[in-house]
Amino acid sequence: MQSAFAWSLCLAAGVVVASLIPLGAARSQADFQISDLAAPRAMFDRLPEWGKRANWAHLNSFEAFVLFAPAALLCLIRQVDSTTAIAAAWIYPGLRLAYIAAYVANLPPLRSLCWAGAMTCTGILYLSGLLAP
Repeated sequence: MQSAFAWSLCLAAGVVVASLIPLGAARSQADFQISDLAAPRAMFDRLPEWGKRANWAHLNSFEAFVLFAPAALLCLIRQVDSTTAIAAAWIYPGLRLAYIAAYVANLPPLRSLCWAGAMTCTGILYLSGLLAP
């Protein structure tokens, strides 16, 4: 079942890429021009409020992935065979996707729960990898 960690890693990377969708929609609504490619961060002030949250969610996706990826790789390398770790690996991408949706929709309590749940999943993977025989 170690392939669960590899698939989870791929899905989590896909969530980072998927976080571009609402950000792209917000940039489109902010009248994105080719000239904006010279300084894409400068157009932040033109984004609608939900677009600013989409930008922050996108940036947070990278931050969270940087913590998750080593944990998943550790479980792969140590050949973890824990049901709890496998469940955490599968749950993580779903929580991150829900986090992005909750962030863009401005639902702070749900966003916080998704963030905490995803961080808990990451912690479970680290512990499982470090404690594997």
